[in-house]
Amino acid sequence: MIDFVDGTAYNNEQGNRSRKLFAAVVLAALDDAIADDKKYGNGPEQIARWARSKDGREVLSCAGIDPNERVVGGLMEFVSKGVRTSVALSREESERRQSMEQAEAA
Repeated sequence: MIDFVDGTAYNNEQGNRSRKLFAAVVLAALDDAIADDKKYGNGPEQIARWARSKDGREVLSCAGIDPNERVVGGLMEFVSKGVRTSVALSREESERRQSMEQAEAA
């Protein structure tokens, strides 16, 4: 019984690591699309094409993201904002956005 629990915990941990790895691939694809948008002006179209491709759908699925049109639209909107993923995920950026939303609401 203990071996079964240990094996299940190990498999679950391996699955979580795998999802994180594929999530990093998605973030890298977003950064590449943002760079394309700044350089060529076609970033949202590039990320949409990637997300709709067979490989893109598989990477999104492995990252735990349902590859539907709503997700594609969200990825395109994120790329069009032009904020790199490392900046968007930082605490400072989150606090700045929250203070801007509070100022707009007041």
